[in-house]
Amino acid sequence: MHIGEYKIVFTGLVGAGKTPAITCLSDAPVVGTDVAATDETLNKKDLTTVAMDYGYIELEDGEFIHLYGTPGQDRFNFMWDILCQGGMGLILLVDATSPDPASDCEFYLDAFDRFIQETGAMIGITRADISDNTKYEQVQDVIIEKGHPIPVLEIDAQNEDDVKNLVYALMAVL
Repeated sequence: MHIGEYKIVFTGLVGAGKTPAITCLSDAPVVGTDVAATDETLNKKDLTTVAMDYGYIELEDGEFIHLYGTPGQDRFNFMWDILCQGGMGLILLVDATSPDPASDCEFYLDAFDRFIQETGAMIGITRADISDNTKYEQVQDVIIEKGHPIPVLEIDAQNEDDVKNLVYALMAVL
């Protein structure tokens, strides 16, 4: 990365909203690596990210924020370390409609622990508006238990203002 260039990594379970979040922010068409889902992912969506999503935001002063989305499946976890290299922070998206959002949160906090310790993180809870069981307090309990002082916002991953607020909040805590 050059001076004036920043890198933020989006992660979370399959279907948490990583691709839509990056898509709604990016100033150019998102580069994606979606392929037809062939496993249990097919129950959630037809296509899934297998390497990364990439987009960017160009700021008024000519600086760039590069946005990278990880694949959600654990079997592609080798990409997680690659995508985190040079990153300034992590945005973890947690799907409120998942059977156990707190467990999902814990899994990704553990998987990205070193990166979070070296940089910082924000958590965005997606689909809270359509879930009758957000389990927000349980997600907060996991964060406290892990010892991470990570702020949490409920967002719509397809709403540009919501995702911008999440990105700007991350930048403010770094």
